[in-house]
Amino acid sequence: MIAQKTSNHIIFMITVLEVIKKTADFLSSKGVESSRLNAEVLVGHALGLSRMKLYLQFERILTEPELEVIRPMVRRRGQREPLQYIIGHVDFCGIQLKVDKRALIPRPETEYFIDIIRDKYKDDHPKQILDLGTGSGAIALALAHYFPNAQILAIDASSEAIDLARENTTKLNLHQRIELLQSIWFSSIKFVKRFDLIVSNPPYLSKLEVEHTQIEVKNYEPHTALISNNDGLEDIEHIITNSSQWLSDDGMIALETGENQHQAIGDMDFVKKSASIEYFKDLAGNSRFVFIKKNTNP
Repeated sequence: MIAQKTSNHIIFMITVLEVIKKTADFLSSKGVESSRLNAEVLVGHALGLSRMKLYLQFERILTEPELEVIRPMVRRRGQREPLQYIIGHVDFCGIQLKVDKRALIPRPETEYFIDIIRDKYKDDHPKQILDLGTGSGAIALALAHYFPNAQILAIDASSEAIDLARENTTKLNLHQRIELLQSIWFSSIKFVKRFDLIVSNPPYLSKLEVEHTQIEVKNYEPHTALISNNDGLEDIEHIITNSSQWLSDDGMIALETGENQHQAIGDMDFVKKSASIEYFKDLAGNSRFVFIKKNTNP
């Protein structure tokens, strides 16, 4: 910090690097993980600078108006509001999505989920896709990006989430290939259509599990998109049970699930009688993804 003396008083000036260090120390004291990274992202966002450009300006003196932009953002993060909600966007599968409290924050695990789907369809892309519980539109938008001939119906029970997804589809100019519908799962689909792929990252946590998640999750992200009854299995079972009539003859269900749910999913009637199932772990080695293929001749 630099002190500059004027005729009447002393003005303390602070550099970009000093603000970053002070911010990191403050965030660390509040229990924020990766506090230095958070500090750099917040300061860079406030100043309109990428992290690389921020590094080149470490010795720059910040003005009071610039500090006035930084302070409330740091205060919000210190209260454990998610970083992505504060800066208002997240990078997901090579696209930038607007995010806010209307929907869950898309996560790296779901990016890996998309990678698995892409690998399964690398030779024959799905033409008709149903995304259940679209939230910000992340999965629908990523699949539209990777499968350029696909038509996608993206559904969410929350009108606010649908509004957010619409903002993202319009921004990315994918609104002509993605139809958005407010619906509690399949209930408001008014036409007969068969989907090659039904994909969902549904609520799969119990109330107790949410209580043990990070403050950022339990205090800020929408619980309706996190919590499901029956130990987190109710919505998953509803999707699997009701998917049969909407799947094409060779169609597939792809689900992101919670840990320790795969045995229960494999025991569901539709899976045992009419489908084959495949399980995948995420990059951390946790049981996470389920792919259910409808049998042509069950």
